[in-house]
Amino acid sequence: MLSSLELCAGAGGQALGLEKAGFDHECLVEIDRHACRTLRANRPKWNVFEGDMEPFDARPYHGVELVAGGLPCPPFSKAGKQLGRTDERNMFPNALRIVDEARPKAVMFENVRGFLDAVFDDYRTQIRGSLKKLGYVTDWRLLNASEFGVPQLRPRVAIVAIRSDFADKFSWPDTSGANPPPTVGEALRDLMAERGWLGVRAWANRADEIAPTIVGGSHKHGGPDLGPTRARRAWAGLGVNGSTVAEHAPERDFVGMPRLTVRMVARLQGFPDEWRFEGAKTPAYRQVGNAFPPPVAQAVGQRILQAISARKSVGVRGRQLRLL
Repeated sequence: MLSSLELCAGAGGQALGLEKAGFDHECLVEIDRHACRTLRANRPKWNVFEGDMEPFDARPYHGVELVAGGLPCPPFSKAGKQLGRTDERNMFPNALRIVDEARPKAVMFENVRGFLDAVFDDYRTQIRGSLKKLGYVTDWRLLNASEFGVPQLRPRVAIVAIRSDFADKFSWPDTSGANPPPTVGEALRDLMAERGWLGVRAWANRADEIAPTIVGGSHKHGGPDLGPTRARRAWAGLGVNGSTVAEHAPERDFVGMPRLTVRMVARLQGFPDEWRFEGAKTPAYRQVGNAFPPPVAQAVGQRILQAISARKSVGVRGRQLRLL
């Protein structure tokens, strides 16, 4: 396995996907205490740095193969003011500083679709230029989780920078032949039936599309619900009450629109059922809702691993030698 350093790790969605792709995390940086507990509960051997990125010193991790992270979304989200570089929550400067200290073979950051808006053209150019000075070739792509088997309409931007001597080996995952993801009904029927709900068959037949984008909220705004009014209307169309998140699946004689549990939402995000989320319902739901779907991270991570593991040919006295 190749080594990695994970920034803004959250509940481990991207870290889990990269682990499955073949990366071994030397350190995971995360400021939220509930998310740190989640990381430690699921992977006791992971080295979790609980604290802010700003004082984090990446020099002890110089030479890791990959620096990755889900940098905060609010500076670029359409749901906010889109302040970009002037937003105090913008972590790109710190992330680039850490890349400089660690000098990995590759970099992978993810962010919201708003990062690609025209208003941030200059900032994207600045980021690309900063990475170029450090020796990286940078590209980004809008990926939808549903293209990777996740039953959710979740567009996210993946930003990949490969060290120039490996850059020509990288290619984005091919989704042209991807199998369609399951519907919400197909994905959650067994969980909805856990307590013997008699209406589960009719509900599953009604929930015959993939989920809308799950909204996690922030520390200051948003509780354990499935998003603003527009999102709740979309959920209602699938027979789901999006006003709150439930503690348990519906009881046997339940009548009406069921609510989702944290475990159900986690499955719609692509987490395995055994992944535990620490904290009460609100912090647990926020961890899930703000996560990068593991299957998407795994697919991109596999392409990165293939690129930086590729052998290169160099000529020596008329012969070709194969070098790592």
